[in-house]
Amino acid sequence: MKVTVNVECSPEEARAFLGLPDVAPMQKAIMAELEERLRLNIQAMTPDAMFKMWLPTNLQNIEQAQKLFWSQLQQTFNGFASSTTDAMLSFSKGIGKK
Repeated sequence: MKVTVNVECSPEEARAFLGLPDVAPMQKAIMAELEERLRLNIQAMTPDAMFKMWLPTNLQNIEQAQKLFWSQLQQTFNGFASSTTDAMLSFSKGIGKK
């Protein structure tokens, strides 16, 4: 046998019937405080500071990658130049011996 009971009530009535606390006033107070804090923080920040706060890792990583790239490129060219110079010196010494 199957019995179906339909109860029509509002969420507040169901909460009161089940003995659950009413958290709506607490939720409203917390949301109002959160909204006020957000307003104060947004007004205190400049667009530049907000940009740095939202995208710090991406921008820093790009800068670091560029610095690393240029330092590696410089080291490569310095090494290439010194090895080329060494090769030219040994080649010229070899020609002078003949």
